Amino acid sequence: MTGPGRDAETGPERGTGPVPRHPGTRPLLAFAALCATLFTAVAVTVAVRHGAPLAPEQAVHRWALAHRGEPLRSTAGALTATGTGPVPYLMAVLAGLLAGRGARGRLRAVACAVAVLAVGQAVRYGLMELLARPRPTTADWAGRASGYAFPSGHATTSALAAGLLAWGIARYAGRGPARTWCAVLALWAVAVGLTRVWLGVHWPGDVLGGWLLAGTVLSLALLLERYVLPDRYAADGLPESGGAGPA
Repeated sequence: MTGPGRDAETGPERGTGPVPRHPGTRPLLAFAALCATLFTAVAVTVAVRHGAPLAPEQAVHRWALAHRGEPLRSTAGALTATGTGPVPYLMAVLAGLLAGRGARGRLRAVACAVAVLAVGQAVRYGLMELLARPRPTTADWAGRASGYAFPSGHATTSALAAGLLAWGIARYAGRGPARTWCAVLALWAVAVGLTRVWLGVHWPGDVLGGWLLAGTVLSLALLLERYVLPDRYAADGLPESGGAGPA
């Protein structure tokens, strides 16, 4: 027999009691809070100094200018181009296709992944206009750039795209097989961000701000996953290792 409210095997009765929390809720909340706090600290520093670079930023900028020879310069230019334009959105679409279950589930997952990327970019653009940090002098540029400096658009967008695709791969193949791909994607996002400093179009703080903003947005998106993609969750929660692929 089963008692009211909760069954030892089947869990809470449908429609009664709180929704079971995802086991990763607390770590995600902590990570989101950490990224948001650090981002706020960097943004406040930029605002208080009216965009003027810190001494360490100037030192890194000078070092990059002094060591920016070929073929590294061309390689950095090619790599930085992957951090904007259609590539991040294609990665978001692929993430949704991997994460979704069935045709409708995949469509919803694609829409959610693209929305996360778009929202992150919109927030970044709003903050960029609000803080209006000047870029390094154009005489130091070895690549294309537009708008204000903080936070870096390439760093934010590539980190968001990498996180989304890592999420899609993890949901498709499980945590174990996805670790290698997650490491590769993380290295790509870091490299894209570093090219912005190497090419002289951003201060290091701009790139750091982009990474922290992306970390905040991705963490909050993961916290909302169970509500916007309920098909990814069984009655007893999301499986720890995933399956061989979407149903």
